[in-house]
Amino acid sequence: MFKQYGDASSQPSTFRDIIILALILGAVFGSMLGSRVLAVPDEARYCEIPREMVATGDYITPRLNGVKYFEKPVLFYWLQAASIRVFGLHIWSLHIWTALFALIGSLAVYIAGRQLYGRRAGLLSAGVLGTSLMYYAMSGVITLDTPVSSLITCSLLLFLLGVREPDGRKRRWLFWGFYAFAALATLTKGLIGILIPGMVIFVWMLLLNEWKLLLRMHLLTGLAIFLAIAAPWHVLAARANPEFLRFYFIHEHFERYLTKVHGRYKPFWYFIPILAGGFFPWVAFLVQSVGYSLPRAWKEHHQHRDSLFLLVWAGMVFLFFSASDSKLPPYILPVLPPLAILVGRYLADAWDQSDRPGIRIGYWVLLAASLTLAAALVAVPHFRDMALPLHSARLHLLLLAGIIVATSVAVFFLGRSRGLVRSVHFLMAGTALFFVFAEPIASELDTRPVKDLAMVLKARLQPEDEVMCYLNYYQDLPIYLERRITVVNWRGELDFGSTVEDTSAWIVIGDEFFYRWRGPKTIYMLTSLESYDKVLKLATIQLYPIARNSRNILLSNRESKP
Repeated sequence: MFKQYGDASSQPSTFRDIIILALILGAVFGSMLGSRVLAVPDEARYCEIPREMVATGDYITPRLNGVKYFEKPVLFYWLQAASIRVFGLHIWSLHIWTALFALIGSLAVYIAGRQLYGRRAGLLSAGVLGTSLMYYAMSGVITLDTPVSSLITCSLLLFLLGVREPDGRKRRWLFWGFYAFAALATLTKGLIGILIPGMVIFVWMLLLNEWKLLLRMHLLTGLAIFLAIAAPWHVLAARANPEFLRFYFIHEHFERYLTKVHGRYKPFWYFIPILAGGFFPWVAFLVQSVGYSLPRAWKEHHQHRDSLFLLVWAGMVFLFFSASDSKLPPYILPVLPPLAILVGRYLADAWDQSDRPGIRIGYWVLLAASLTLAAALVAVPHFRDMALPLHSARLHLLLLAGIIVATSVAVFFLGRSRGLVRSVHFLMAGTALFFVFAEPIASELDTRPVKDLAMVLKARLQPEDEVMCYLNYYQDLPIYLERRITVVNWRGELDFGSTVEDTSAWIVIGDEFFYRWRGPKTIYMLTSLESYDKVLKLATIQLYPIARNSRNILLSNRESKP
């Protein structure tokens, strides 16, 4: 796959490589699109909002369970809504966009890697990114992290390729693409879509002292393109919702980053182990690749401007999110594409030199990391509940541990006896095999989804019946039932939206719950087993259990008919 050809004209075309990569990586990212239940809360949330858009026809104001929800911009909701309209409400169609964005990011890394360092480096970079643990994992999770990471990747790579071009039409189009993708990223997850590219470019130009580039970046036309894409929805949302601007910009951007308002505080070093695990197995070659890309002396830094850009990109994103008071593991996903290119370049340059000390050290690091991961997999059932029976879960996790250990051992000996070429191919194939076998058990690690109870309820639910969640909001329940539900004595992330308009018909607080439960309407209620025990102690209402799982129970105010 990574054979190097003599001259540029004899090398296979970029288009052919893109087709081959799209087929291979598309199969990896899309192999299990419809096999998992929706994870909560994120996956369910990012499916329910577009479902409500399709149901109501309102594509300007996002709503979650009928409540205004302004935490994120609208582009991904629109894409999800398009999938629902075209393909229907299916698990695979809801997952398709994150898989496509993961593929787009990988192909962008290939194209840029090839332009910067040659075809082999481009192919290796795409392979490294596509078989990195966090990147693959997030390609199958419905959140905004993979889309915004891919859009930022496209934006920054277009900028880097643009500055290499002489003035002319091609350079202009590359820069316009940079502004367009930054706008799409902003329309996906807010101001970081432009802040991260701007921050990386500023620091890079500062290090190179090349402020004259500002005069060649087509700033005026670029700004017009950015605003034409990113501004209209923000304007329309603000006109339709007077409370939008304050909540969206102040609360969801500045307060989220600068304060602990969202309860996601982690120490500054939090992302170090996340990056080490998320870049598995290629973290084994990361330090060597970074060292290889650094100039030997600062006076040579202009000769390493491309690799310096990639290092600044990875470093600034890592530091930016490390400094935040709100941290979640996927936040550093945009770090992986530039690191993948650096590792791809390092491996490409060492392709015929497998006796390099850094490569040999990498094999040892890979072996140690694989044994650590295998031990963690075996220990999982001892630290968390699983939906699978314990015996089945242990067998599956032992299989995964065996695959990753066998792969690393084989790579270790192949690298020492047959060279880097075969070891890299085997590592990519073994890692992809590990991912395929890991996918079926991934959703079993989360016992929070309520699909099983939702399907029981859906079979008996009538249009006039009311469905309640007590002391909780089960985010996947509206998706499976395809209707809004009543939330009792809980606000959580629905709090803001429930204060700006009247939602009392389905956000119930206090004694209103008891009045409804005793009323003439058939009501179904989902709650946790713990909350059920508390309600039983009240002894003021009749509760008729219908079904339960390991965490929750489905009840009714009417006795079930035989």
